[in-house]
Amino acid sequence: MRILAIDYGQKRTGLAVTDPLQLIANGLTTVATKDLEAFIMDYVRREPVERIIVGQPRQMNGEDSENMRRITPFVNRLRKLLPNIPVELYDERFTSVMAHRTMIESGISRKARQNKALVDEISATIILQGWMEARREK
Repeated sequence: MRILAIDYGQKRTGLAVTDPLQLIANGLTTVATKDLEAFIMDYVRREPVERIIVGQPRQMNGEDSENMRRITPFVNRLRKLLPNIPVELYDERFTSVMAHRTMIESGISRKARQNKALVDEISATIILQGWMEARREK
């Protein structure tokens, strides 16, 4: 079964997913946030998903950021819509910075790096990789 990760944004949301053996995190896509619930419901009908990881935006002092007021209701709706799939929050501090660094290191052009949808998808992948590494360390 796969693990799905979400980098929730006000306008766009990046998604990443593991392979069925949960060894590798891959970017899946970016969707308009208004279409996110429908996308997820369709995805979990087609693919077996063990759990969903949602990036939890935090400030440098560890407090939740402004976007949590949108994420919390979304997470609560997901938990009601998909009661058999655990939904977890995972600290996403620095994922956008890491996504830009990853794009630079991989040789993606400056113009492509301005593609915010790609940044969101890479950020979701970094959230998922971080969650997977933290789970392995436990």
